[in-house]
Amino acid sequence: MEAAVTTKIKTVSDLSEEELVVATYRYNIIAPIVANQPGITVSSAAADNGIHRRTVHRWLNRYVETATLTSLVKNDNPRNKANYQLAPEVEHIIKSIIEKRYLNKQKLSVTKISQEVAMDCKLASLEVPHYNTVRNRIKQIGEEQLLARRHHTSIARNRFKPIDGSFPGADYPLAAVQIDHTPLDIIVVDEVDRAPVGKPWITMAIDVYSRMVVGFYISLDPPGALGTGLCLSHAILPKDLWLNELDVPGKWPCYGVMKSLYMDNAREFRGKMLERACQEYGIEINFRPVATPNYGGHIERLLGTLLREIHTLPGTTFSNIKDRKYYDAEGKACFTLKELEKWLATFIVGVYHQRVHSAVNTTPQARYHEGIMGTTEQIGIGQSKPIENELKLKLDFMPFVERSVQRYGISIDSIWYYHDILRKWIHSYEQPNARYKTLRKFAFKRDPRDISGVYFFDPELKDYFFIPYRNTSHPAITIWEHKRILRDLKEKGIAQVDEDAIFEAYAQMRQLEESATGTTAAAKRLRNKTRKRYATAGSIKNRFVDERAEDIEAAHGVDFSKKYLPFEDLEG
Repeated sequence: MEAAVTTKIKTVSDLSEEELVVATYRYNIIAPIVANQPGITVSSAAADNGIHRRTVHRWLNRYVETATLTSLVKNDNPRNKANYQLAPEVEHIIKSIIEKRYLNKQKLSVTKISQEVAMDCKLASLEVPHYNTVRNRIKQIGEEQLLARRHHTSIARNRFKPIDGSFPGADYPLAAVQIDHTPLDIIVVDEVDRAPVGKPWITMAIDVYSRMVVGFYISLDPPGALGTGLCLSHAILPKDLWLNELDVPGKWPCYGVMKSLYMDNAREFRGKMLERACQEYGIEINFRPVATPNYGGHIERLLGTLLREIHTLPGTTFSNIKDRKYYDAEGKACFTLKELEKWLATFIVGVYHQRVHSAVNTTPQARYHEGIMGTTEQIGIGQSKPIENELKLKLDFMPFVERSVQRYGISIDSIWYYHDILRKWIHSYEQPNARYKTLRKFAFKRDPRDISGVYFFDPELKDYFFIPYRNTSHPAITIWEHKRILRDLKEKGIAQVDEDAIFEAYAQMRQLEESATGTTAAAKRLRNKTRKRYATAGSIKNRFVDERAEDIEAAHGVDFSKKYLPFEDLEG
């Protein structure tokens, strides 16, 4: 074949330079097909070059019939040349103006391009081509190239790049997990008086291999590091106890540490907490390349399925403004956040996991079981080993702050925390023998739903310990109550805020709540500002303290029946 082509190239002296360029370009596209190169088809060649498949077929048929390069030159029929061939200078003007003026983001019309071609031809004393001639030249441009040049390359890529039938690396359960957020199109109500309080957000994770939902998390706050972490800890840990607490029948058998985690470039996915937690458990983090929605298509399709189901519930806001125009979403709202969580769990366990998924040709749960136990065609990987220290995992996936340990303990947002477990780390330095010493900082986790204590990660024992308020007489409060108090104090002109001022303001706030009439708008606003916003995972304080007290006592000889004070208090 190459010899034949070489011979023909030597006999094309009658072709103009531009015609030779065109013919060679077309030959280079069809040459791999002619040579039967593996994986190269008419469709793939057309997609790779932004050309319609029929055009590639036409070029291929011409070449196969004659085995000549000249067959790939448009309008090469001698009978038509006299009638249709333009002067090379005119062709050059058309090509140049299309390239510079049509194939750009300005999106000039064909009429405008034809007018500019006519103007340049007149200035050069050349024959002005017909409008249809210019239009036909533009029609020869592939749609992919048009979208890329006149709109954006990502639009062209998303429309023309084939969607892979399988996700790379998703060869067994938990090999690849995708995570994302979306607002739910439903209004939830307050647990006290059933008043509407807003639309919740959901963070959800899916196992790409089986299409099983591995975990989710709902709250009334927009996506953040806490929601991401709680969704992942929900995904990794067994769910039997959680389902039992919700009174949801059925099994949700997937648990274990995923191999790879795929997510978009949102800020909440790029924090230190997630990076460190994934390093701790050997999870590989993969971020979606910019402007490539197919990369996260599995989780997005799952969220789309979920939203369609949500649209059947009372209180839905729908996704289309036409659908919700005559529907009183607030008036119909009846689900609390906890009730919505139960509905979601019931739908996932009882419906979605049991319904045949077209992508895996079976139910997600059956597919997951095949991957774990194996089939006649595939060896199973076996069930993951449960995490031994569940509380540590939950804390690993919670946001943290870094503080140095002072004689009073540590201070976070004007509240002091202390326990004798911190004593050995007071005034600890990064490099004790260095000339210029820097105080060593330690990681402290804080559960926003109850900030009456923080969780200290001991760098030697590699574990967490509960550190209560320095003044244990203070009541437990949430981070939202705390933020509101700080904001109110600032508005009152109080610049120096200490914890006495914080808890005095908290007492006043609670008094106002209790004295306000439950049906007044003011009371609703007050209650909504201070409500506990999270559903999927309750505060872990009580369980943590109960389970860890004996561990701390054994490790450090701390007697929890005694009250320990910081050095400053002992001096008096």
